[in-house]
Amino acid sequence: MFRHVSGSGCTVSGGEVAGILVAVFWAILVSFLAVALARLAQTLRATTKLVADVTDQAVPLLADASSAVRSAQTQIDRVDAIASDVQEVTSNASALSTTVASTFGGPLVKVAAFGYGVRRALGGRKEDVPAKTPRRTVIVGRTVSRRSSRGKRD
Repeated sequence: MFRHVSGSGCTVSGGEVAGILVAVFWAILVSFLAVALARLAQTLRATTKLVADVTDQAVPLLADASSAVRSAQTQIDRVDAIASDVQEVTSNASALSTTVASTFGGPLVKVAAFGYGVRRALGGRKEDVPAKTPRRTVIVGRTVSRRSSRGKRD
């Protein structure tokens, strides 16, 4: 219903204007989608390269970690063997000390008791010998008996 008044006699209807607007809209939409897809493709290429680089670096690291774990396991096995040997030696030493204590302990106690009794019997005081006089100590000009000073300390 629009009429062009120029000399060419061309008329554009409302439907044609709407069609042109829809075509322009679709052209802009397709352009935006093309740009978005191009950026997505670029991001996917960068991601693929990054994953490839990480894989190239991760494989040797995993191999090193695996060998380290194997080495640690070997060391743990050695320590376990040493610990079991130490436990065996400890139990043997305990059994030996128990055997020595039971074999020599009783007789040694008896010999020590006998020796103590003999010393007491032979070393007793005789009635006619006077007791020893206590030693005296001089402290800052005065004389103090050790026995009396011990009593004062306690």
